[in-house]
Amino acid sequence: MKQLLLLLLAAGVIACNPQAGMGQYQIHVGSSKAPASGEAVATFAEGCFWHSEIIFQSLKGVRDAVSGYAGGSTKHPSYEDVSSGRTGHAESVQVYYDPKVISFRTLVQAFFASQDPTQVDGQGPDRGTQYRSIAFYRSAAEKQIIEEEIAKLKASGRYQKPIATQVLPLTAFYPAERYHQEFVSQHPGQSYVQHVSLPDYYAFRKSFKGVFKD
Repeated sequence: MKQLLLLLLAAGVIACNPQAGMGQYQIHVGSSKAPASGEAVATFAEGCFWHSEIIFQSLKGVRDAVSGYAGGSTKHPSYEDVSSGRTGHAESVQVYYDPKVISFRTLVQAFFASQDPTQVDGQGPDRGTQYRSIAFYRSAAEKQIIEEEIAKLKASGRYQKPIATQVLPLTAFYPAERYHQEFVSQHPGQSYVQHVSLPDYYAFRKSFKGVFKD
């Protein structure tokens, strides 16, 4: 679905009204300013990375969330490569944050709260291994936190299906093409954004008990 909408956008078929689709919650963009001392990095995959960017950038303590590809073996893949489902990569975001303001655990909790972690090889209307759910870790401590949060979800009884999220070590992250970065803020009137990205974001803002920037 998303590939077709991108083609229509490129052809000028879908109009981008910069005021359309914006609701009660602000859409925050990432900052390219110099990182704070001791800035940390986390990486997650939870379906479309347009959605993931605005989820994490809404959280206080997150400086930027960069869309990209991770979890596969192909080096320097393009969007078309990843969309084929043959690279092993999933659409992901690299989250740059200040651990003095927001913890890795809170990021993991936001990750699970902003998706359906039981959906296998997909998220919402997007289907395929490139949209699978993955929580990446860079250390044994991060892996333990992810596994503890999964155990809490299982014990909560919230889900009738098994948690499908993969827990994988991060081996490489490849930033996506420039036109994917800050896509929602750049194209708020785009059909996929209005009907998928923004409604999911608003639902997350209403339900998640984290500390937001606004």
